[in-house]
Amino acid sequence: MSRNQRLGLVLAAVAVAAIAFVLVSPGSDDDADPVVKTTPAQEQTTTEQDTTVTDQVIPSKPAAERIRIRGGEVVGGAKTITVTKGDEVRLVVTADAEDDIHVHGYDIEKRAGPGRPARFIFDAGMEGEFEIESHVAEDSGNEPLVARLVVEPA
Repeated sequence: MSRNQRLGLVLAAVAVAAIAFVLVSPGSDDDADPVVKTTPAQEQTTTEQDTTVTDQVIPSKPAAERIRIRGGEVVGGAKTITVTKGDEVRLVVTADAEDDIHVHGYDIEKRAGPGRPARFIFDAGMEGEFEIESHVAEDSGNEPLVARLVVEPA
């Protein structure tokens, strides 16, 4: 065998060894399980190590309902917010003057004012209709209803 043939054989062996190493070596040095991303329609995915993983669909948070109070009145009129029992309610109320916003039934009250919105995040644990009112509007003789929260059965 000539010198060039021996050199070619050694280089081929090194290339085969390098390819085999890449194919059987793990993707990273940490011991973490591989992350599998799927669409909600997929139920199972196979990872590199032939381990079947069942995906859990994590629902995204609902968008916050936004309500503006200007001059003591709700811009666009009082809204009706409909959710299902167990849902997360997200509500942001902005006001151009100091105000107290109260969610009846859930007995949650927050202060809103210029540059300080009242942010409500809570679970709708009770079914029914609940009024969300402005205490300042109520005290000044304006319509106090900011919104109506309707919680439907699950």
